[in-house]
Amino acid sequence: MASYFSNEAMKFLRGLKRNNDRVWFEARREVFDRELKTPMLAVIGEVNEAMADFAPEHVRPAPRIMMRIYRDIRFSPNKQPYKTHVSAWWVRDGLEKTSGAGFYFHVSPEEIMIAAGAYMPEREQLLAIRRYLAEHYDEFRHVMKGQKLRSLMMEDDGPALTRAPKGFPEDHPAIDLLKKKQWAVWARLPGERALKATLVKDVVKRFEVTAPMINILNAPLVGKPKRVMF
Repeated sequence: MASYFSNEAMKFLRGLKRNNDRVWFEARREVFDRELKTPMLAVIGEVNEAMADFAPEHVRPAPRIMMRIYRDIRFSPNKQPYKTHVSAWWVRDGLEKTSGAGFYFHVSPEEIMIAAGAYMPEREQLLAIRRYLAEHYDEFRHVMKGQKLRSLMMEDDGPALTRAPKGFPEDHPAIDLLKKKQWAVWARLPGERALKATLVKDVVKRFEVTAPMINILNAPLVGKPKRVMF
């Protein structure tokens, strides 16, 4: 059975956006558990079933994939305690503590965000990925130019260096890739799509086309990857 969210779930998130405090949330925790947590775990479970065929190293129990609703406010000027969306992060086995490249999904009344990539990796991972791409850039470019990927996802144009990173020549044929600080793709769908039985399909088909990219980005972090098929 296809899992998806209810109008009550969106109503809760809109209310949380207006009343982002513990008193309001705790008075409605039962609604959160019923209308958001339970459906999100069900969606994750169905996505997991599909990912077993194309990204099995990223499949874990649903409660470990669903992200906490609580914001980390320790170093943020924004002290609102709760996120106004529910989200999930599929990290690869062996990279749970350092993240690596993975798959991301969140739902809010405004949008569904579906993304994949390596987001602001720590220094050691950043260097390892750059070194790998310096030798395997043709493979990476081939994946990123895939017609299906480009039809479903947008390439991230996030932060990048203005000069070649230390240890890499400015005239390297993949200098555009090496200057990046993260490598990712994303898609934004209308929030109303979360209310439809096609939600899991929307997520799975985008995760599947990004799996070869994720394999490449994780290759230098976990050892020799499976052969990427085109």
